[in-house]
Amino acid sequence: MNQVQWARLLPTANLKIRRGAWYRVLKLGPVDAVIDIRGRATPVPRSMLQLAHNPPNQWTVLPAPRNVARFPSSWGTQYGVCPSCRERAALEGHPTTLRCRRCNGLFEVGWNEGSAVNV
Repeated sequence: MNQVQWARLLPTANLKIRRGAWYRVLKLGPVDAVIDIRGRATPVPRSMLQLAHNPPNQWTVLPAPRNVARFPSSWGTQYGVCPSCRERAALEGHPTTLRCRRCNGLFEVGWNEGSAVNV
């Protein structure tokens, strides 16, 4: 598997997988990857994934989705995804750290995230 162990959906990909959340790679092929989503082996085109040896230990910053009824419009143009539990959160202002309301973890916000390795 070339030691790549984690993957997340690219922000431009349009699949029913939570963007910004890192998932363990179960199998990595030349065209597809199989990732573990809540205990289910889920095949995803490799071209739609960002791959890394280790997931960053910081909030992922993503643009707000368009035309999604369940996304709170009060969150504005961006939101964060917790690196520990995948909870989504509003990013009020430009915080350097943010505590997750779900897992209570305190993590830096990855405004300039660049630690992932595309493979």
